[in-house]
Amino acid sequence: MSRDEAAQRVTHHQRILTELRDHITTGEWPPGFQLPFETQLAESHGVSRMTMNKVLAQLTREGFLVRRRKLGTFVARPRAQAAVMEIADIEAEVAALGFDWRFDLLERSLRLPLHGEIEAARIVDASLPVLALRGVHHAGGLPFCHEIRIINPEAAPGAAEVDFRRAAPGAWLLREIPWSSAEHHIRAVPATGLVARDLGLAAGCACLEVTRRTEASGQWVTLAIQTYPGDRHQLVAQFGPGGTDESA
Repeated sequence: MSRDEAAQRVTHHQRILTELRDHITTGEWPPGFQLPFETQLAESHGVSRMTMNKVLAQLTREGFLVRRRKLGTFVARPRAQAAVMEIADIEAEVAALGFDWRFDLLERSLRLPLHGEIEAARIVDASLPVLALRGVHHAGGLPFCHEIRIINPEAAPGAAEVDFRRAAPGAWLLREIPWSSAEHHIRAVPATGLVARDLGLAAGCACLEVTRRTEASGQWVTLAIQTYPGDRHQLVAQFGPGGTDESA
């Protein structure tokens, strides 16, 4: 291959790369959009299939595309970065990604805590009711995070009267209830049951589950289990020399 031919190939590569990336970043190709097949793209852009394959591979490495064997190439869904030791405001996370946020409240009840909740939240008096909520956060119209949460009405006065169809519970708690300590438990889990259904995932798909307990003045405030599709979320921690990582 001559130097001129190599330069022309690079030019084609960069031109198509920029064009496809712009389709995605401007929203013309929304998350979940299926691209034409590789051969069709190559023909429409006047390049070889090899050149188009390299463009798609680069956009996949950059996180813009997801390639599914035998299914095709799709625009990747939003992928958030949350600090391990922070309490994230999911609405702010989604906004930072450049997508519209929505929270759908699916269940709400005032009930006694379940056995697993008593242990995880370290509830002292299990005879007192908790406010139980289940909902889904959306980013750009697509399910982003499934949330199951219980709130201690004694530690969060007024929570039982809040219309959480209009305000996400996590954001309301961060704004209204000062907290003194929090802990996170993070693990990989398969999508099952309601979580799989509400996130629109096939059973068994990899997910990231973050269980968060917060308290104020020694009294538990809330226990939240937030589940993200594994390909849409990552956790990041920053620390310096001599620092310790206390996450669990």
